[in-house]
Amino acid sequence: MSKRAAKKNDSDLFEDYTAKDIEVLEGLEPVRKRPGMYIGGTDEKALHHLFAEVLDNSMDEAVAGHATRIEVELHEDGYLSVIDNGRGIPIDPHPKFKNKSALEVILTTLHSGGKFEGKAYATSGGLHGVGVSVVNALSDDLIVEVCRGRTMYRQSFAEGHPRSKIEKVGPAPNKRGTSIMFHPDPKIFGPTAKFKPARLFKMARSKSYLFGGVEIRWKCAPSVIKDDTPAEAVFHFERGLTDYLKTLAGAKPTVTEDIFAGKVEKKDDGGHGNLEWAVIWGTAGFGEADGFVHSYCNTIPTAEGGTHEAGLRAALTKGLKAYAELAGYKRASNITAEDVLGTAGALLSVFVRNPEFQGQTKDKLATNEAQKIVETTIRPAFDHWLASNPKQASALVEWVADRADERQRRRKEKEVSRAAATRKLRLPGKLSDCSSANRSGTELFLVEGDSAGGSAKQARNRATQAILPLRGKILNVASAARDKILANQEIADMTQALGAGIGSKFNIDNLRYEKIIIMTDADVDGAHIAALLITFFYQEMPDLIHQGRLYLAQPPLFRLTAGSKSVYAMNEAEREKLLKTEFKPNQKVDVGRFKGLGEMMPAQLKETTMNPATRVLARVVIAEDKSENCGDLVNRLMGKKPEARFQFIQENAAFVKDALDI
Repeated sequence: MSKRAAKKNDSDLFEDYTAKDIEVLEGLEPVRKRPGMYIGGTDEKALHHLFAEVLDNSMDEAVAGHATRIEVELHEDGYLSVIDNGRGIPIDPHPKFKNKSALEVILTTLHSGGKFEGKAYATSGGLHGVGVSVVNALSDDLIVEVCRGRTMYRQSFAEGHPRSKIEKVGPAPNKRGTSIMFHPDPKIFGPTAKFKPARLFKMARSKSYLFGGVEIRWKCAPSVIKDDTPAEAVFHFERGLTDYLKTLAGAKPTVTEDIFAGKVEKKDDGGHGNLEWAVIWGTAGFGEADGFVHSYCNTIPTAEGGTHEAGLRAALTKGLKAYAELAGYKRASNITAEDVLGTAGALLSVFVRNPEFQGQTKDKLATNEAQKIVETTIRPAFDHWLASNPKQASALVEWVADRADERQRRRKEKEVSRAAATRKLRLPGKLSDCSSANRSGTELFLVEGDSAGGSAKQARNRATQAILPLRGKILNVASAARDKILANQEIADMTQALGAGIGSKFNIDNLRYEKIIIMTDADVDGAHIAALLITFFYQEMPDLIHQGRLYLAQPPLFRLTAGSKSVYAMNEAEREKLLKTEFKPNQKVDVGRFKGLGEMMPAQLKETTMNPATRVLARVVIAEDKSENCGDLVNRLMGKKPEARFQFIQENAAFVKDALDI
């Protein structure tokens, strides 16, 4: 190639990439182009984040002392409105944009607002100046009404652009504040995206707990409610986080009788450094694994924690270790923050000026000052609380020390191989364990009865397949008391064999087998036993199901033999099909029915049900679209109320086409 040709080609390349290819996004176009950068995506969580942004602005007015009431309403047409009685967004011309009002600038310009200098708000949640403008950008219709100076003003927007100039509506002598009503753009969130009343209700209620000086009024069109969410409610909680924690903890048993709670207000500093907390320790978990910590900064939920949570953990851990040392509890010398907060229910709310968050969605607080504020405030209060309640303090130290011992035991178990761990475990006597030293590829068969267990032991692969015979029908855990569940021998045997704990103590990392396979007879009793076992795993070890570890064996019901040829049928329909397709017309076929797994020869059981190369397994799953109602269905079918089961049978009997195998 000549030099001239090379230069020509280089020139062609440059001509393909010129200034005209540089795209400039103006106004709120970047938000519509990349919504994930501003609200974390376009899913349900992001959709409801729009509500959080608008609600945060009204809460900032309340925390600053300018608003006492916030009204939230979800309308039948999908619009959502938030109204406060604060000062109202300024409507006068903006100094930098003479032809635009401050209202229009705030709604159509990123990084605009009254929270940067700290003059209008000492502490606030919306510090990036993008919140309400992002809501405007991602709505196909947004209407703002402002009441200031005894006059009402209105302006409407669509997709981030004003549809009209601000207009004076008329006199409003008894009103003040801001009203924002908006509808999420289906082009952004999808045509079926809708606000969930239950989620909005929970978000509004949680906000009211964070500031006792505000009343939040909730209203929702009854036609859009699909659950037990109330159509109207009023939230006003003078005791703040203490009331909230009582609601979350419910009537569950606790280690200490009292909630460790406190509140510090610095009225001379505009709210900077205000802090509130509430902590209780539970013995049976609070429905979110064993414990939870919900934290907030300037009323913003920080789902991923941050520096303020680090301050809380440090204060509680150092305080409890110091008390234990003074009281002579040597067992508590090795406790960690994991032990202290592992079974705690904790709420923390802090107000700081100019907080730093990771990301626009503000899920994690990064302000270093917050850790110091929280730790230096809570630590002395915790020291005083422990010293003033020696009985409760002793119970707490013993409880946390037990958690530390359990943590160290789990760590030691993980350090040894499965084979070594097996020698140390007290395994049930009926368990015929496999010999493999690794969990990978291993299976535990839960077998109905000793007879079937005997056949299964002969049919198994001893290296990877373990057998645990169960005696008849196990306890129905859905209708049994906790002490009865823990005292049941069959459940104890399964729990010991699995090695991963039960209920809130279940840890799938300690599971001794890769697959758990329920193997029962192919009849009504077998189906009932399988249902009882699935109920047990769903209630006590749900992660087993969620991670795809639980299976149902599929033993055949019939054996069809003619000469040297044998085939197996799972049910009557398959039997009739095989008679027509696998054998010659008028050929004499011996049809045998298995009354149970115990009647099958070990070779037959291996060939049809246990050999991975020839068997069929059904994995137990919870469909994602049914997961919210699965618990209700289990309680309905397996719970204490026979009338609920009878009603279900009446409602679904018409759908049963096949005759029952009795």
